Amino acid sequence: MPVRLNVAELRSPDRRENEEFEALLLLKRCTERTARNGNPFYVAEFGDQHGSFTANVFADSPACEALLATEPGSVVHISGKVESYQGRFSPRINTVRKVSEDELQQLGGIENLIETPPEDGAALRRELEEAVTRITHERLRRTVELALEEVGDSFFTAPAAVSMHHAYRHGLVEHTVHMVRACEALLPLYPEVHADLARAGVIVHDIGKTIEYTDSLAPQKTRTGILQGHVVLGYRIVRKAGMKARLDADTLERLEHIVLSHQGELEWGAAAMAATPEAVFVSMIDNLDARMGMVQRALRIGNDAEFSDYLPGLKAPLLRTPPAIAAAESAEQADLPLDDDTL
Repeated sequence: MPVRLNVAELRSPDRRENEEFEALLLLKRCTERTARNGNPFYVAEFGDQHGSFTANVFADSPACEALLATEPGSVVHISGKVESYQGRFSPRINTVRKVSEDELQQLGGIENLIETPPEDGAALRRELEEAVTRITHERLRRTVELALEEVGDSFFTAPAAVSMHHAYRHGLVEHTVHMVRACEALLPLYPEVHADLARAGVIVHDIGKTIEYTDSLAPQKTRTGILQGHVVLGYRIVRKAGMKARLDADTLERLEHIVLSHQGELEWGAAAMAATPEAVFVSMIDNLDARMGMVQRALRIGNDAEFSDYLPGLKAPLLRTPPAIAAAESAEQADLPLDDDTL
């Protein structure tokens, strides 16, 4: 009889090829693609608190009709076989069935299906709120406070993306707090950067994502998010807050520029190229944490495989095994003997 597994168990190297399985998972998204022969197929992403995986479902599959009738964000019961493609976990999905709320409660609730950051959400919120108090310029600090007040609790629950980085509940505040930490560490190296303006820019740079994404189990872009995007939405929130705080025109324009340029490149969604010391500083920290967020998640949710799946944001799979020097250092700290292979 097939065993019901979570994502971590499914991806375990202990799973045998063609082993049958069942799983209770969240349907995150389903995207239509076209095969080389011109026929359509669908890439479905399933996940739980242990991570996610994608599976190709072809039009002639018995699971296809039910998959297309199920909206993203639904809890589904799936069955299939463990398979891999080019070294990547890619199971065959045989059946898809949407699970009702009553059935979900009987099976153990939904909390096991929601991926969250490893850090506590309440602690992240306290750290961000403390960071706001370090902005010494009164009206700049008030601008940040008013911007956060406008979006409310959504800032502390929203994801930072739907797939690329920090794409889970509390992901936005996690990404922002990590940037705050990097900002404070790097500011002493760059006296050309105005500290308060950089701190404010880091905190509000992605605030438009509270509107760009839906507040659902599997966040998708909202209508407004598709039509305007978080850069423009964030600019409008910050401009409104700055005018309400009576922030001087020059400082407000510079803060707006950070929001408009933080994506780094026009083809990545920036409205302008970074053209102030603070905008360059924030954009580079944003890029660093976005990429390292992908690294951290790949290390956190992966199995014992040497490499992760291909990461589009890095344009490569990630080598997951630690460097040999780390093993040697750990042995030294534990005062353990080192063998010749380790040395």
